[in-house]
Amino acid sequence: MIPPAFEYARPESVEEAVRLLGEAGDEAKVLAGGQSLLPLLRLRLAFPELVVDVGRIPGLREVREDGDMLVIGALTTHHEVIHDPLVRRHAGLLAEATATVADPAVRHRGTLGGALAHADPAGDLPAIVLALDGELVAVGPGGRRTLPAREFFVGYLQSALAPDELLVEVRLPKAAGWGFHYEKFHRVAQSWAIVGVAALVRRENGHIAEARVGLTNMGATPLRAAAAEAALAGADGPEAVARAARSAAEGARPGRDASAAPDYRAHLAEVLTKRAVLAAAGMG
Repeated sequence: MIPPAFEYARPESVEEAVRLLGEAGDEAKVLAGGQSLLPLLRLRLAFPELVVDVGRIPGLREVREDGDMLVIGALTTHHEVIHDPLVRRHAGLLAEATATVADPAVRHRGTLGGALAHADPAGDLPAIVLALDGELVAVGPGGRRTLPAREFFVGYLQSALAPDELLVEVRLPKAAGWGFHYEKFHRVAQSWAIVGVAALVRRENGHIAEARVGLTNMGATPLRAAAAEAALAGADGPEAVARAARSAAEGARPGRDASAAPDYRAHLAEVLTKRAVLAAAGMG
């Protein structure tokens, strides 16, 4: 299908991009890797008057350390995230989950920032950044601001970014001493997750001292399974983990579509949480 007509701009700096977005307001869309926006344009599900291509702005594609934080530029591709030694060392869960995104062609073009700004609850990476207690840095006319991941995703395909703001980097606390695993159920290879579970586990003296559980496609936004996280504290074996996993869907509002009904998604959340936590804890 042929997309609607639009104006195209390719700024050379973050400041120029912010200016263009501010001038166009709600009528502009940001193009990074294009793996989220281009399908929407092709299917005429988006009708921007202006597409702002930020793909060649310098400085938005680096990975670096900043004290106890790992900083990843928003234009870093999925392929680069998977293979970057700093990501693998300090945020292994992100590298592992990113390797499950779509197919190699998409992973070579798609960007971390684009996937997060798209705010699709069925996407793998929003729940990962949420489980990692990440922060997202945006630049607008008033300068930089940092948003915790728990405040960034506000609705279905909606983020807290203002129309004149650009996501420039993702900041993740280094996850030293945490086991991790991403468990994902989908009907066919390379498709969206029907449900996904990201687990981070820190163990002490043979039991789980702390756990974080992020849920993919269990509501209008990515979610933390707070009840399961609380129940996992002190778990010392597979049976205790299984009991805690029963509360994985508590507070979630999974949707209904051609792939699954809400009760089936709730069941998957329980099963996948058990698997992901056991793997992350080394109890599987």
